[in-house]
Amino acid sequence: MLQRITVVGRSTDVAIGIFVDKKHQPTMDEGFAAVGAKQLLWESLTQFIADNYRIKGDFAFYRKNYGWALRFRKGGKALVSMYPGKNGFTVQIVIGRIQTEKAFRLNLGKNVKKILRDAHQFPEGRWLFIEIRSKQDLQDVRELLLLKLRPVNEPC
Repeated sequence: MLQRITVVGRSTDVAIGIFVDKKHQPTMDEGFAAVGAKQLLWESLTQFIADNYRIKGDFAFYRKNYGWALRFRKGGKALVSMYPGKNGFTVQIVIGRIQTEKAFRLNLGKNVKKILRDAHQFPEGRWLFIEIRSKQDLQDVRELLLLKLRPVNEPC
């Protein structure tokens, strides 16, 4: 049974990513082919993560209602997961209660602001599933990542 989630203000019963066969881990080339015209946005986000957090992603399978995602972890904790989709991709980021309060004060675009507002507050935080449609969405995700974890090159 697929889980009902909200992605950019719409509920869906389909998997978040398109790679839902647990036995076939997608290659990066297959991921690029899937995201299509959004490949530059995908590459921009992965480069931002590499530059600021000095980590590389690895593909992980998150059940068939999520599928395969390129996940980034720091110190054993999830930073962000990127789910390739058909001609695009969805980013999952979990932010805690204090980070959520700070996020509400950011100048976010309307799509991400709505997702933040509508996301349920779980004990571990709000699970944000953001379909990256524009440069604004990408910039908003960068801002949320900076809230979640200080870049490695930033002084304490």
